[in-house]
Amino acid sequence: MNFIKRLFSSSHPASAEWQPLQRHPAHERRRQQWLADEVFRNWTGPFFKAYHYQKAGLPGARFRVQLIREAHLHGAVFLYDPSIGPGNFQHLFDYLRDRVLGLGYHLGAADERTTRHETFTESTQKYFLKPRPHDCASSGRCDQRFGNVTVDLVRINGQPGFIRVLSNPFSDAIFTPAASFDELMEAVFNQPAPTPEIEQRIAEYRKL
Repeated sequence: MNFIKRLFSSSHPASAEWQPLQRHPAHERRRQQWLADEVFRNWTGPFFKAYHYQKAGLPGARFRVQLIREAHLHGAVFLYDPSIGPGNFQHLFDYLRDRVLGLGYHLGAADERTTRHETFTESTQKYFLKPRPHDCASSGRCDQRFGNVTVDLVRINGQPGFIRVLSNPFSDAIFTPAASFDELMEAVFNQPAPTPEIEQRIAEYRKL
């Protein structure tokens, strides 16, 4: 876990500028088939369970999750497991973006960059999602939902490392209080368990 601690440290190694995140048409076609096959159900429920296990300090979760607890910032890190495969993990990252968009958000930015540390290279893809405020006219306060939400996919030396989900609520009085991060996790990750047929499709999408 040492490389994760270094990634979250305050140091700022040399890195390229953020560039627009682009997807090839072939990738999108593949992702749409992955969605139609509901392959995401192999990990949404287990990661949701692992999140709550981690909160409760309980062992035995199938996958690993780390919590981020800072002032005005709430989040979780969903660590890659080799059983998932790079292709599935990439599609899961995009799927989490879509789930947040479905909660009343719009995509503020989609960027990527590569940072070269002393002993490893870190590549990050980032979605920055902003709420579409509602009820501003009628109540005088805008519904901020969960605040701004960021979804990152981090690769280490080209290999998947983790997906990070962060919420950053607004503190301004013009906004209603934000819903909790637990509620965000519930809305995004709480999906039905996979059928045996869905489990068998994991291998089809393992590769990028």
